Amino acid sequence: MGVLWRVIVKEFLQLRQDRRMIPVTFLAPIVQIVLFGFAVNTEVRDVPTVLVDLDRTQASRDLASRFFESGYFELVGAVDSAQEVEPWFIDGRAAAALVIDTGLGRDLVRGRSTKLQLLVDGSDATPATVALGYAKALVAGRSVELLRQEGNSPLAGGRVGQAEVRPRVFYNPDLKSRWFYVPAILALILMVMTMLLSAMGIVREKEIGTMEQIIVTPIRSWQLIVGKLLPFAMIGMIQVFLITGVAVLGFRIPLRGSFLLLLVLTAVFLLNTLGLGLLVSTIVRTQQQAMMATAFTLIMPMLYLSGLIFPIENMPHAIQLITYAVPVRYYAVIIRGIFLKGVGISVLWPQALTMLLMGLGILALAAQRFKKRLD
Repeated sequence: MGVLWRVIVKEFLQLRQDRRMIPVTFLAPIVQIVLFGFAVNTEVRDVPTVLVDLDRTQASRDLASRFFESGYFELVGAVDSAQEVEPWFIDGRAAAALVIDTGLGRDLVRGRSTKLQLLVDGSDATPATVALGYAKALVAGRSVELLRQEGNSPLAGGRVGQAEVRPRVFYNPDLKSRWFYVPAILALILMVMTMLLSAMGIVREKEIGTMEQIIVTPIRSWQLIVGKLLPFAMIGMIQVFLITGVAVLGFRIPLRGSFLLLLVLTAVFLLNTLGLGLLVSTIVRTQQQAMMATAFTLIMPMLYLSGLIFPIENMPHAIQLITYAVPVRYYAVIIRGIFLKGVGISVLWPQALTMLLMGLGILALAAQRFKKRLD
């Protein structure tokens, strides 16, 4: 037992000496549970919605007012026809549209059944499904009750007609969750593989002592950085081909946009992941530290906050502000826009530009720290 006790004490002493592992070991789980608690929320609220009121009566205004006062839908704009809704979906300004046809007020007063149309962006399947359920309940329940309180028409013998929701889903008509999650796997795999490979690959050179041998050779720092990161970038691009092939041919996920554009913007995304991996390698000393620091302080928080799995709109406002610093947030919009919506660079340029600037900044900072370590 004495020998066992000495081994246990030795491990704790070694852990205490490795001061860089202590924050990762004890603080990272706390950060993880806080982020998970805020980010994981299956309740959908404040769905950005466009109003198309073709009836323009008091009844349609009352129905729309109750619809948006529910807290589940947020009015972000109004257009004059249903044909004007899709541009709002394409650039992400809205995720739903409530279309009230002409004659709604007249039909309700006369006791006739009438229908409303709810247009939904199905590229994000989970919120779309929940939003449809909310809309049906609102219109069939509370909104109709408001109309009943106001309508006692002699034409209908005191009866007021029923209003029903007629849904139409864009980009993912059957609301298949596979169409939503499979493209997200591409971003997840690229993030995990390139970050871990770049961080651990460089740290491994330090551990086995070959980094010192490389330093004494007539090689410039930028050549060393490019030479270390370029193979991992090539691996990432090969993974794009493999995953896209499996998604399109195996799972029948539509690729409506340009595959070439996907490759170009993926290369921009890799600037961020490889830069973060290089930055981690300048902070840690061992492969174990590199793996834990990358996984717990970068990959997991970025996964929660990216919108790949959990809708950003459901998160508290303070957490939503943090997501703007997450490169995967922009890549998530890009891959779903190219796969499901078929949009081009004319729509995706804000995400592409933001991702490019972030990637260059991260890579420049990591390269500067790496150069100082070499010096």
